[in-house]
Amino acid sequence: MKQAGYHVPSAFLLDANNPLSKNIIFSVFLLITLAGCAGTPEDQKAETGATNVADYIELEESGSHSDVYDPLEGFNRVMWDLNYNYLDPYIARPVSLAYVDYVPSPLRTGLSNFLANLDEPASMVNSIIMQNPKDAVTHFNRFWINTVFGLAGIIDIATAADIPTPGGRAFGDSLGYYGVGNGPYFMVPFYGPVTLREGVGDTADGFYLPLSLLTFWQSLGKWAVEGMEDRAALVSQESMLRDSPDPYVFTRDAYIQHKNFKASGGEVSEEEPVNEEYLDDFLDEVDDY
Repeated sequence: MKQAGYHVPSAFLLDANNPLSKNIIFSVFLLITLAGCAGTPEDQKAETGATNVADYIELEESGSHSDVYDPLEGFNRVMWDLNYNYLDPYIARPVSLAYVDYVPSPLRTGLSNFLANLDEPASMVNSIIMQNPKDAVTHFNRFWINTVFGLAGIIDIATAADIPTPGGRAFGDSLGYYGVGNGPYFMVPFYGPVTLREGVGDTADGFYLPLSLLTFWQSLGKWAVEGMEDRAALVSQESMLRDSPDPYVFTRDAYIQHKNFKASGGEVSEEEPVNEEYLDDFLDEVDDY
């Protein structure tokens, strides 16, 4: 993130009742989706600026063997050029930077906390599926504490009470935990990288409360705010793509590596670099999402 063929899953069709459709419509703001939300806006800036992932990640060269199933690489590269060379520099990047520069930090932090709180129940259920009761209890406690005492999650009381988030868990991660492969890799126009497993997982997560209560426009607003925060957090890492011999392969392999890491429950194999945490910090700055 195995059958070849030029077939785009129906999950990608624009249907107002389909959670993935909501993502795709606003995906211009999620161009380089290499990670998920991590912490408050100020925490994201501090962590991103202090980490130079290029020093800790070893990616295969363009012509080498890769385990990524990319049957539509030709099409995907065209979409990468569209996203990376046009939509991001002219729309996503400037809009995201304007948002973080001109919106007051307390307002951004409160909004980010509120939106992150909506994902806690889904993370709780997926932690249970992945046989991690400790994280499931943490997500449950964070949700009810922040909802009741934190003004519906606007104030992160749980973190202040020494109950930090263990990181979001999606149904796509749960599928991977039980051996379901990533499936075909797609570079979706206006959205970015996605696999079949992640698409199915995102759709399933949309049925959990309270996410299932959101209207189309409310979901769109959620992705807008999260996307702008994530895109702005990646500015300091842009040199990684510019310096890469093949930015498309760099993004694809890093994306799949991150998805595999999350599906493993956060376990690092012996052959992986000791500093895997640095890659995870970088990738957690942006998906799903």
